Amino acid sequence: MSRRVSLPGADLLFRSSPDPDRAEPGRDAAQDAADRRSSGRRRHEEKITVYVSADELLALERARLTLRADHGLAVDRGRIVREAVDVLLGDLAEHGAESLLVRRLLAS
Repeated sequence: MSRRVSLPGADLLFRSSPDPDRAEPGRDAAQDAADRRSSGRRRHEEKITVYVSADELLALERARLTLRADHGLAVDRGRIVREAVDVLLGDLAEHGAESLLVRRLLAS
């Protein structure tokens, strides 16, 4: 058994992103945000590590338990985080400099 780590090839690491100049005519950021949804419950191929404080982790766990107890939604913390990221990115795309994310980052 090899202990070597398998890494993605250069074609995956350096793939080009969509060209914004080639976007569909008549579509704006708000329409793109409305079409985007979090990836939800499926196997994910990409991973990031995020460090949070003990209080943030506790708040996330309380939110998970509240969703289960009060709303009948049995979701894991990752799903909550993906949904939250989707909401914030949609708000950023729609409202730009007036978005909640920009205002919170500027205030910190």
